[in-house]
Amino acid sequence: MTQSNGDNPRSRSRMEQLQERIRKRSLRAKKKVENITKDDVKGFLRRNAFVLFTITAVIIGILLGFSLRSYKMSYREVKYFSFPGELLMRMLQMLVLPLLVSSLVTGILLGFSLRSYKMSYREVKYFSFPGELLMRMLQMLVLPLLVSSLVTGMAALDSKASGKMGLRAVVYYTSTTVIAVFIGIIMVLIIHPGKGSKDEFKKQQKIQQVSPADAFLDLIRNMFPPNIVQACTQQFKTQYAKRVVHVTMTVNESIFNLTNSTQEILKEEMIPIPGTVNGVNALGLVVFSMCFGLIIGSMKEKGQALKDFFDCLNEAIMRLVAIIMWYAPIGILFLIAGKIVEMEDISTVGGQLGMYTVTVIIGLMIHGMFVLPTLYFVVTRKNPFVFIGGLLQALITALGTSSR
Repeated sequence: MTQSNGDNPRSRSRMEQLQERIRKRSLRAKKKVENITKDDVKGFLRRNAFVLFTITAVIIGILLGFSLRSYKMSYREVKYFSFPGELLMRMLQMLVLPLLVSSLVTGILLGFSLRSYKMSYREVKYFSFPGELLMRMLQMLVLPLLVSSLVTGMAALDSKASGKMGLRAVVYYTSTTVIAVFIGIIMVLIIHPGKGSKDEFKKQQKIQQVSPADAFLDLIRNMFPPNIVQACTQQFKTQYAKRVVHVTMTVNESIFNLTNSTQEILKEEMIPIPGTVNGVNALGLVVFSMCFGLIIGSMKEKGQALKDFFDCLNEAIMRLVAIIMWYAPIGILFLIAGKIVEMEDISTVGGQLGMYTVTVIIGLMIHGMFVLPTLYFVVTRKNPFVFIGGLLQALITALGTSSR
C-alpha cells in the first residue's frame, strides 16, 4: 500500500517522539521557572557572586574607560586612577612564588608515591602531559621574548651607553666563565666523581673527534647566520667525513741495496664539511637583535615606528608570560612527578650519577651563592641578596623546568 504524501511512517514516528520530548522538557522548564522563590535567587547569587562581580567589573571598566577618554588625562593621572588595579596585580603576583614552591615539593612527593603502582610508559606520558604543555608554552615564547626584549632594550640606549654596556657584558661573561671553569676543575680534583662508581656503563658509544679550531670557528659562524629565519630552528656545526687519498711513500728495496723506490698507498683522513643541527641559534639571534636595536635607536624619528612596534611586542609577550606563570605550578607538579615515576631504578641511577650530581650541585652553589654575589657587591656596593630575592620566581621556574 503506497503513501499518498510520500512520508515514511517510521520517520514520522521519530519526529513525533522528538516533538513530544521537546514539549515535556518545555513544560518542566516552565514549572521550574514558575516555582522559583526568592530563596532560590539568593542562593544562586551567593554561589556565583564572584563570577557576577567579575563580569560586572569588566563591563563597568570598559564603559568607564571609554567615557574618560574625552577628558584627556595626563600620564600621572592615569597612573593614580589605575593604582587599585596595579595593587591587585601585585597581590596576585605574590601568590605565584608560594604556589611554585609548593608545586615542587608536591611533585616530588607525588612522584615517589606513584612509583609503587608500576605505571607503563604510556601511562607515564599521559600523566606528565600537563608538564609537557608547560614546556611547550615556555619554548613557544623564548624566541619572540629574546628578540623583542633585546631590540627594545638596545633601541632605548644611546650609542655611548650601549658601547659601555656591551664592553661590560663581555668582561662579565668572560670573567665568570673563567671562574666557573676553575671551580669545576677544583671540584673534580677534590671529589673525583668518576672514581666512586663500581659499575661501568656497558654501552661504549663512539665519541666523534672534534677539532678545537673547528669548534671555535663554529662559534663565530653562528654569530652571523646567513639566514635569520633558519637561525630560529637550526645552527651551524662542522661535520666530519672520511676521504681516501693517495700518498706516495719512498721505501728501500732491500737492506744491502741503497736504491730507493716509490710506492702509492691509500690513506683515510677526516675532512671538515659544513653541516647544521636542530636547535635555536640563540647566539646569532642575540647578535642580530642587538645590532638591529642599535640601528633603530640611532635612526631617531625615522625608526620610531619600529621602536614602538617592538615595545608593543615585548609588552604583549610579557603579558603572555604572566598568564603562563599562573599555569606553571600545575605544569611543574606533573613534570617533576612524571620524571620521578619514569626512572626505572633510582638506586642504580643514584649510584652511577650520584657523585656527579653532588659535584655539579656543590659547584653551582659555590658559583651562585658566593662568587656571583661577591662580584655584584664589589661592582655595585649593594646587597646582592635583595637582587636575588627579586629573581626567586624565575629561579624556581627554571629549577622545575630544567631551563638554563
